[in-house]
Amino acid sequence: MPIDPTLLDDLEWRGLIADSTDRDALRGALSAGSVRFYIGFDPTAPSLHMGNLLQIVTAMRLQRAGHTPYVLVGGATGMIGDPRDSGERTLNSAEVVQDWVARVRRQIEPYLDFAGENAATMVNNYDWTSSVTVIDFLRDVGKHFPVNRMLARDTVRKRLDSGISYTEFSYVLLQSMDYLNLHREHGVSLQHGGSDQWGNITGGVELIRRVTGETVHAFTTPLVTKADGTKYGKTEGGALWLDPEMMAPYAFHQFWLNVEDAKVGEMLRVFTFLDREEIEELEHQTTEKPFLRAAQKALADHMTTLVHGAAETEQARQAAAALFGGADLDRLSSATLTAALREAGVVEVRRAGGLPAVVDLLVDSGLASSRSEARRTIGEGGAYLNNVRVEDPEAVVTDGDVLAGEWLVLRRGKKRFAGVHLA
Repeated sequence: MPIDPTLLDDLEWRGLIADSTDRDALRGALSAGSVRFYIGFDPTAPSLHMGNLLQIVTAMRLQRAGHTPYVLVGGATGMIGDPRDSGERTLNSAEVVQDWVARVRRQIEPYLDFAGENAATMVNNYDWTSSVTVIDFLRDVGKHFPVNRMLARDTVRKRLDSGISYTEFSYVLLQSMDYLNLHREHGVSLQHGGSDQWGNITGGVELIRRVTGETVHAFTTPLVTKADGTKYGKTEGGALWLDPEMMAPYAFHQFWLNVEDAKVGEMLRVFTFLDREEIEELEHQTTEKPFLRAAQKALADHMTTLVHGAAETEQARQAAAALFGGADLDRLSSATLTAALREAGVVEVRRAGGLPAVVDLLVDSGLASSRSEARRTIGEGGAYLNNVRVEDPEAVVTDGDVLAGEWLVLRRGKKRFAGVHLA
């Protein structure tokens, strides 16, 4: 595969370079031939999330530009976990980590090409870490890490008062050993990761220099934040999981659809493969006609298709339209309908005594404050059951109204709706 000499320029335009080793040397390496690079993922949860997705997409960009990926799943480092600002991690059992390693591998595989001239390779650092003795680790790796520099690392410094275990303190040594091993065994000479990993990544660069005398490269991408500067992430709440069992494709699509105007351009640059002209046109539309949300729609469709496929993207679009009366609810799969209604808010109704009256459902769902208000809403033509206007204030739900065997969709007016789950 021919090398794309404009890769670094594109990464810089997209805002994907937060920190890097010598920029001129990096540019020269990326222009000279296919660079073997690596990105690591620690299995500290059963699914990858938004921050991991940014690294996957970045690896895809490098591979498409002619470079060769090594994807490391941390069966060893995942048993420890990178130190956090907020406190000590809970150590997971070897069995749990092993299961998560397998899950993460399966999630990553569809994104990269594992055949061809610059085929990706998947590795597990447990394979070379498990056989290293404590003495060898201290002599061959530990001696190259001055304690004063380790204490100066941001995360360590923040944790000194509250306490940090030697286990987490030594994490940087394990990750640095990964880079050294991949450099020795596979000729890997570039690592990328999130900007919160810069200390760990440069630890590996320095270890290689000290042990082999050779110079290798690294860069980090900025952390993805909300407009107010707070992070998206599994430890912050509201994580954007890639596993459809942990976050339904509909909810995934809705997340991107609701990105703030101030952030949508940035999201399009770092996450999508749209070119500069397309992105700048979408940004222009956001400025001139923000009510159309053209950029958000393009972002949501692109990202949902990338992660879950075109069919799920179409289901998500139909679900959003159907809930507001713009499409047929019967065309939605049971899974999509369930996800959409769970996302919107659901009232549970037991049908042991028969199917309920629409008036009661409007009250139970919060769409009306009282039965009299519910009746008035129906009389004014503002109540809908499954997108069909309810004409009779005495109307009772029938078996034919029940969607997917368990759901009803109530709507008041054009914008207020609720799901009813018939238990």
